[in-house]
Amino acid sequence: MLNLINLLVPTSGQASYGLYMGLSITMIILMGISALASVICIMLQPSNSQGIDALGGSSETFFGKNKGKSTEAKLKKWTWICLAVLVVFSITFYILQLEAIW
Repeated sequence: MLNLINLLVPTSGQASYGLYMGLSITMIILMGISALASVICIMLQPSNSQGIDALGGSSETFFGKNKGKSTEAKLKKWTWICLAVLVVFSITFYILQLEAIW
């Protein structure tokens, strides 16, 4: 795995190389954690299909009126947060791979 990280290794000294490797490995670990959290949040969400109940029409329930306060809404919000964090980490990791920085 370290061979994949060493594609754009800085050449200007050992201190720069250590910083580069430390930041790269840290960003990969953070991206993995946020991706795993995203998958867990997505898997915990109930499906949107109503199944056979959709044939009989829609019925208004207490949970339908207060959908913003339900567990489903919280999981959806946390999914978006985890995915946004993953995008930020991915862009940061890409920027760290640019040779102009090192």
